[in-house]
Amino acid sequence: MTTYKGINGFAVQSVASDPSPLDEGQVWYNNATYAFKLAGVTTVGTWAAGGNLNTARFYFTGAGNQTATLAFGGRTAPAETAASESYNGTSWTNTPSMNTARAYLAGCGTQTAALGFGGYIFPGGSRTHTESWNGSSWTIVNPTNTARYAGAGSGLSTAGLYFGGDTNPPAVRTGATELWNGTSWTSNPNSMATARGYLAGAGTQTSAIAFGGSTGSASSATEEFTGPGVAQTKTITTS
Repeated sequence: MTTYKGINGFAVQSVASDPSPLDEGQVWYNNATYAFKLAGVTTVGTWAAGGNLNTARFYFTGAGNQTATLAFGGRTAPAETAASESYNGTSWTNTPSMNTARAYLAGCGTQTAALGFGGYIFPGGSRTHTESWNGSSWTIVNPTNTARYAGAGSGLSTAGLYFGGDTNPPAVRTGATELWNGTSWTSNPNSMATARGYLAGAGTQTSAIAFGGSTGSASSATEEFTGPGVAQTKTITTS
């Protein structure tokens, strides 16, 4: 009789817990649950519940990735919050708060090296505040050049990009773009083609994308940013 070992050249591994990581087609026997198992690949993404935030809020931002995240700022009813929390892939832990509570701020970086900038304080309006997170505390650093809120950010805490947003009063959309070098912000001479707030962004300081937002109505505009110091191909026409 043909056996698994005869076909594959090795026997099914018997383990007390499911192995990780898995390869498609991998077969094993879980002797704790008395079950043979086969690793397959799902073709549909799924959402699974994670631990809840310690501070319920909205209009906030974050940095990091799925298993090492930092959430900070925002608004709770009825006021802004400076609360900061870190996520380890399972649960949230309160960290030292930001120095200035505000909503509609932007951010960039990682869980242990992040930057939070701009924002809005009711009823005072848009802000230039910038704070740096080193994994243990928030420090006030040099402010942005343009006071605004509902902008977007990308990059790292030492090489960040800030673009778009609203200024007030009154609420005026801006395409202003600024670069952070780890110490201060520099205004980029070229603004976005479509000034807008409440947009989203991704990428690095020298290779970013801005998409969506509001120009007074919903926008589908998408723009790509190529930062200074990056070589670009140009066509030279001669007569």
